[in-house]
Amino acid sequence: MRTLSAMIVDDDADFRLSLEMLVQREGWKTRAAGSVAGAREMLLAEGTPDIFLVDLALPDGDGLAWIREEPSATGAEVIVITGSTSVESAVQALQSGALDYLTKPIDRARLRTALVNVARTRALKEEVGSLRSELRELGRFGSMVGRSAPMLQVYDLVARVAPLDATVLIIGESGTGKELVAETIHRLSPRKNSMLLPVNCGAVSPTLIESELFGHERGSFTGADKQRKGYFERANGGTLFLDEVTEMPAEAQVKLLRVLETGTIVRVGGTEPIHVDVRVVAATNRNPEEAVKATKLREDLYYRLNVFPIALPPLREREGDIDLLAEHFLGQLNRDANVSKRWSRAALERLRRSSWTGNVRELWNVVQRAHILGKEEIGPEVLPLPPEAPIERVGTSTVEVRVGSTIADAEQQLILATLEMLGGDKKKSAEVLGISLKTLYNRLSVYAAARRGAVSEQGARPVAQ
Repeated sequence: MRTLSAMIVDDDADFRLSLEMLVQREGWKTRAAGSVAGAREMLLAEGTPDIFLVDLALPDGDGLAWIREEPSATGAEVIVITGSTSVESAVQALQSGALDYLTKPIDRARLRTALVNVARTRALKEEVGSLRSELRELGRFGSMVGRSAPMLQVYDLVARVAPLDATVLIIGESGTGKELVAETIHRLSPRKNSMLLPVNCGAVSPTLIESELFGHERGSFTGADKQRKGYFERANGGTLFLDEVTEMPAEAQVKLLRVLETGTIVRVGGTEPIHVDVRVVAATNRNPEEAVKATKLREDLYYRLNVFPIALPPLREREGDIDLLAEHFLGQLNRDANVSKRWSRAALERLRRSSWTGNVRELWNVVQRAHILGKEEIGPEVLPLPPEAPIERVGTSTVEVRVGSTIADAEQQLILATLEMLGGDKKKSAEVLGISLKTLYNRLSVYAAARRGAVSEQGARPVAQ
């Protein structure tokens, strides 16, 4: 394991020297400067350290502001040093991206803990970066499969947030793999050796969800014949995955917000606060902002959960991933059954043409049934998919466009007319129009938004989606 390096930037020479000695005793290489100008010269001459320990108030500028703006400092962690008894400036520094802060005089135990956290974070980032570069070529990242552009963006977000302890909100349609994202975040985090506990908030009775999440004391309600730990206590030290968080009753949302803010829970029927060390990853198949408007999700809880949002693309927008997923699922089933079935070209082509409203979960179900029914080469006839109508070519119908219309208006008329002629089949319409299915969905979203805007301006109440 390589020796990590630190750069100390502080204008107090005696303090700078003593801090260097303390950091060196923890096994780090050090260098030190007394000003922004001196630190810049040292940085250009000797390269970027793993960490900066920097005073906010330097003779020639704000230390943290300089690091944020200095290209050569990119990628290093930052611990802020403050001589102020008030930590307000330090908290602002944390919100600006600093990993931790230390107050003068330096507490050696606190310094050691901060350096250990930095070393752990750096090691995880290097591990995740290596894993990401290796698995991108294979089309896999942790528990996730896919190499389409939208999925590569998801991998990048997961890689950035996994080594940290930030709360994550995963947003995506049913069946897109939100739990797999949560699993990957946990496996690439410092909590990977502790428990990942999933909870489907929509599947727990509203009358029992507080007891399930926070536990209860004996005798706190009818049937509570013994003390019981809830999900938060059981996941202590690990990760709690709250799936379908918008289905949680309002009263439980209030208590969840309190836990996220204080790090403590109170069991149902209890009075003593219990500290819990849990990372929360939440998920929803709703648009969270619409859920807030519909009072399904508290606004303050939304902001507390939405520290780091990750939006999962539907399968219809993951161009090229259907083949990859179908082969991956078939390989799993082959290994389990000790057989070697394969897809025919026609079967793969049929899978590509499906709309996949159930997303990856629906594809998995289709592959399972096809594996059971298919022979050594699986053909399209065993795929449990609705039959396709023959594609009709535009030609028998016409669209009249007024001279002087914009290209956008003409395009909208053609798209909507083609959809109407083909009975609303988006897949066939995209093929006839010669555009990708993703482009068609994007155009229809724009048209729908324009219609909603027009209705709103007329004073009509918007229809819930």
